[in-house]
Formats: sequence, C-alpha cells, structure tokens
Amino acid sequence: MMRTVETDRSDDAPRRRDAARDLVCRSRLRESLHLAPQPSLRNSLLAGGQAAITAGIALPLVHLSSRPELIGFAALGAMVALFGRFAPPGERNRIVLLCSFCQILAVLGMSAAVAAGASFPLQMLLLALACGGYLFVTTITGIGAPGPLIFIFAAGASMSRAPLTFENGVARACATAAVAALALLICALLERQRHPLPRNPFPDPSFIRIGEHVGAACRTSVAAGAAIIVCHQTGATHPAWGAMGALAVMQGAHLHVRLHRALQRMAGTLIGALLAWALLSQQPSTWFLIGLIMLLQIATEVTIGVNYVFGQIFVTPMALLMTELAATNGAGPHIIAERIIDTLLGASIGLVAAILLSTVEDRRHLAGLRNA
Repeated sequence: MMRTVETDRSDDAPRRRDAARDLVCRSRLRESLHLAPQPSLRNSLLAGGQAAITAGIALPLVHLSSRPELIGFAALGAMVALFGRFAPPGERNRIVLLCSFCQILAVLGMSAAVAAGASFPLQMLLLALACGGYLFVTTITGIGAPGPLIFIFAAGASMSRAPLTFENGVARACATAAVAALALLICALLERQRHPLPRNPFPDPSFIRIGEHVGAACRTSVAAGAAIIVCHQTGATHPAWGAMGALAVMQGAHLHVRLHRALQRMAGTLIGALLAWALLSQQPSTWFLIGLIMLLQIATEVTIGVNYVFGQIFVTPMALLMTELAATNGAGPHIIAERIIDTLLGASIGLVAAILLSTVEDRRHLAGLRNA
C-alpha cells in the first residue's frame, strides 16, 4: 500500500493538464471516426427486432385502453429487450429479468418521490445519484450494453413539476412492468435464434474492484449532477438529457474512450435532432409515431456497434418521438433545440469531469497510448 501511495505522488505521474493535451491530439480525435466490426449483426438485429415487436404489440393496446397517457411508460418497458444480446447461452433471460427490475425501480422510485411531494431540485439530486447507482449495478452484475442509460432515461421520464398521486405512480410502474414481462416472453421465445458467443467471465467481485466501482459511481454522480444543474439553469425542461450526456461519457472505460463518446454523442445528437425535426414537422399520428419508433429501434441496434455516432443518429429521434408520444398535448418543437443544447452541455461537462476527476491510473493509461 505504501508503495502505491509513493508512486501516485511521484513527480513523473501524469498531470490533468497533460491528459487534456493528450486528448486533443490528432490521433485521439481521428479514433472517434473509427468503424468497428459488429460482434454479431444477427444478435443486434434480433435485439432491436424483439424490442420493436414488443412495442408494436403493447403500444397500440395501451393507446386504445382507458389509460392512454401511460403509453410512454409502456414504451420504456419494451426497451429491456435490448439487454443481453451478447450474453452466453442460457444467461440472457436472467439479464433481461434483472434489467426489468431495474427499469421498473427507476420508474417507481422517481414516481414515488414525486407523489411524496419531492421538489424538482430534490428530483434532480435523486437523478444524479441514480446515474452513479445504476452505473455501479450494471458494472458489478455484468449486464452490459446498453448499460445504465436506459434506466436513467426511465427515471428522467418519471420526473415531474406537476403533482402526482401514488395511484398514478403505481400505474406508471405497472405499465412498465407489464410490457417488460412481454419483452421477457418474446426474448425467451426467440432465444434459439440468437447466435451463441463465448462465455465471458463476470467482473472480479473482490473488495478492491468493488472500491474502484464505487469510486467510478461517485465521480459519475458528480458529473451528472453538474450537468443537471447547468442545464436546469438554462431553463431546460428535461435536465435528464444533460445527465444522460454526462453519463454516456463517464461510463467509458478509459479517458480516450470518454473523449470518443463525447464527440460521437454530440455529433450524432445534432444530426438525429434534425431528423426528428423533419419527422415531427409532418405532425404524424400516434400510429405513425409507433411505427417510426419501431423502425428507429432496429436501426439503432444494427448501427451503434459500428460507431456510437450512428446509434445516436437514430436513438435521438426515437427518444424525441417517445417524448412526443407520451406528452398529453404534444411536446412541441422546442424539445428539438433543448435536446441538442442539453446533450452538448452534458457531454462537454462529462468530458471535463472525466479529466478533473481522473485517477493516476487513468492518466497513465492515456500517456501509454501516446508513447506506444
């Protein structure tokens, strides 16, 4: 332990300013344009298709029910089908089930806070803590992609400045749970269609590893909290989008990966928001929105593994269309600009926080890339 402390305090330890300089070099920036081969295009297409099928069954039923205002929360339940696409044989159902509980908890927890009278600033604090908490859970359980962003999207959608009864809060969670159960059933029925991949070991549950994960979770909550506050101060009505931008950056394994995520998320969101504007300007019907969400879900999953920017091009309009679908009187065109601004702020703050809150090991790894 003493040796580690002495090494960390040595004069040759990379400084944060060195890390910032290394990140803006041409080679690091060019890497963000790299196109990676899909681990399994079949599995990605299957996961997107399963989520789309679930949405295609559930959303029309909710829309025609006596509680059509729950359609947005039903859509959140369908998203659990995205998890576990690369899980070893026999393990995907466990992962989807665990993610279902996480998604339901995200909706129920935030809705309960709103129903209990939590002020909006308190809701923002809870969201920031949830960013770190869900990052910790997804890391130690080996849930994998798409990670905690789905759960934070659900928690953010459950925030409200308007009063909420406990009955309506429970109804939200029940709608999410019912569709998540449908997603689990569809995934189980189509499990044989998934391409089997080699078994991956679970993360080391030792005390040291747990301590590292706790530290990463705390740093993520700080970054997300800063993004939420800044976005809120700009008058944003959906500060959760800023939190998601920071979280997307902070969940990168290394500093150069966090840079890539920041640049790719900002570029993809800008293009995707313009696509959403073109779609929403046509004032599509609810049925057309449901169809678009299904198509965009599939497009997201088959492209995001190639480069994160492609996934953002499709996931951004999907999220905006879901927001439009869930809004009682329509969300309005202002959400397009807000999504862009919140994401730019969130990703930028996340990158700055990644540097300022980086560990010596983070900076040494980045310096090693420079010297390689």
